[in-house]
Amino acid sequence: MLNEYTDLQILRAIKKEDISQPSIAKEVGFSLGKVNFVLKALIDKGLVKSERFISSNNKSRYKYLLTEKGIKEKMQLTQRFIDRKKIEYEELEKELSADKEKWGDN
Repeated sequence: MLNEYTDLQILRAIKKEDISQPSIAKEVGFSLGKVNFVLKALIDKGLVKSERFISSNNKSRYKYLLTEKGIKEKMQLTQRFIDRKKIEYEELEKELSADKEKWGDN
């Protein structure tokens, strides 16, 4: 589950064509090393592709793009995340209701 959430955060960060690893790291709050590791795994899975920045003076910089498979995976991960959060919410509602019943509505 944690890996899915990490993947989702990275996939969500890749929403514009000119995003780089440092930009992704800053947006999601991960170290550059972690972003690099996760991106390599996502590339290996065929979810993300990387291309060199053509207009950059630094030709070792890459931009990251979601593949069609990556877009579908992002949608599936998002749905699973929402489903988990709905279940958590319902459990919290039940717990709160039970506490109010037992201890009053203060």
